[in-house]
Amino acid sequence: MLQEWVNASATTYLSYVMPPQWVNKWVVALAILIVFFILSKMFLFIVQKFVLLATSKTKTKLDDMLVEETNKPISWLLIFIGLKIALGYLSLENGLAEYSAKTNNSLIYFIVIYILIKIVVVFIDHWGEQVAKRTKSKLDDLLVPLFRKTTYVIGLIAMAIFILDEWGINIAGILAGVGVAGLAIGFAVKDSLSNIFGGIALIMSKSFTIGDKIQAEGFTGIVKEVGIRATRIRTFDNELLIIPNGIMANTIIKNYHQPNHRARVVVPFGVEYGTKIEKAKKVAEEVMKDIKGIERKDPKPEVVFKEMADSSLNFELRFWVDDVDNVWPKKFEANEKLYNALNKAKIGIPFPTRTVYNYNYKGK
Repeated sequence: MLQEWVNASATTYLSYVMPPQWVNKWVVALAILIVFFILSKMFLFIVQKFVLLATSKTKTKLDDMLVEETNKPISWLLIFIGLKIALGYLSLENGLAEYSAKTNNSLIYFIVIYILIKIVVVFIDHWGEQVAKRTKSKLDDLLVPLFRKTTYVIGLIAMAIFILDEWGINIAGILAGVGVAGLAIGFAVKDSLSNIFGGIALIMSKSFTIGDKIQAEGFTGIVKEVGIRATRIRTFDNELLIIPNGIMANTIIKNYHQPNHRARVVVPFGVEYGTKIEKAKKVAEEVMKDIKGIERKDPKPEVVFKEMADSSLNFELRFWVDDVDNVWPKKFEANEKLYNALNKAKIGIPFPTRTVYNYNYKGK
């Protein structure tokens, strides 16, 4: 209906301003193309001079991003729509006309899907920005690139389907063939698919984020990257572990940074039998008073008499630190000071002994 109205209006106008002998299909087609070219330039002018000015005054940046990403593709879309109408008015039947029409339609499909991809990506980026403002998590750093790539892949597939269909290529046959091949490929790449879905599950469940200290598969380190296929962990020996996400999603993970960074330090020690319990506890309590940077009130440091073992009275010195990264430095410091304090107080530190009897010895 739009094309018929444009054709009739153009013919009427040209018949009025031009001699009848000048009016023919080529002139009308050219006029239609010029009109849409002017509309394209007018659209860009209005958007850049008025629409962007109006969106800049709103509280959200979403409308600014949408206009900036789509105004130029839409202006090109107007030109190709005008070309489509002009070609339709000419009603040419030769092979070149058909080829030109299909090419123009393919370009229209390309631009329309490109615009849709840009709109979706803008919404994804806006969502990631909002998540980053509301939370301290790094969920947006992990999911936004994944959703962007997925959007581009789906868009390219849709673009290929529409363009192939425009050129008369049997899409149903291709899809059927792809389906059969996809079944065979699915069995071959099931581990890769498991890793991809495992990565998505890890991101969505927030089991850990980049920078967290975790223990998994018997290794402890810092999470450096959560990729589509694998998670990369740097150990404290500066070794890089690459663990497939399918394994990570099904293993027990100890996250030292959750629910928060606070951690308890436990320093076990033993004293010889005969030592007064109160004396040993008092020495250990004095040691904790000299350790700086530990929690003093909630909870308070404590010394616990744990058990009467085979060769020693076993105690535990317990205190909390505000960051898990301070656990080992403070534990080393407590060990050193506790050993020196026990020696200074002349409290014996036992060690395991073993007596060996040789019943075959016949000497005196």
